[in-house]
Amino acid sequence: MVDNNLMIPIAVLGVGFVAAVSIGSIAWYNSKRPPGWESKERPDFVPKVDKDDLIADVSESKGK
Repeated sequence: MVDNNLMIPIAVLGVGFVAAVSIGSIAWYNSKRPPGWESKERPDFVPKVDKDDLIADVSESKGK
């Protein structure tokens, strides 16, 4: 079936895909809602990311 030499690359692809979908979902839920989705609630498992907090964190790290 699958050669033992291919198990690691396949596992890396699987983990990468799951990570990409997770990060993309968080980014999409924190972005501006598409037309028709403005009134929908954010799921509980998606963390709130505030753009102002990110800008403050970046400016603080540049000052060090």
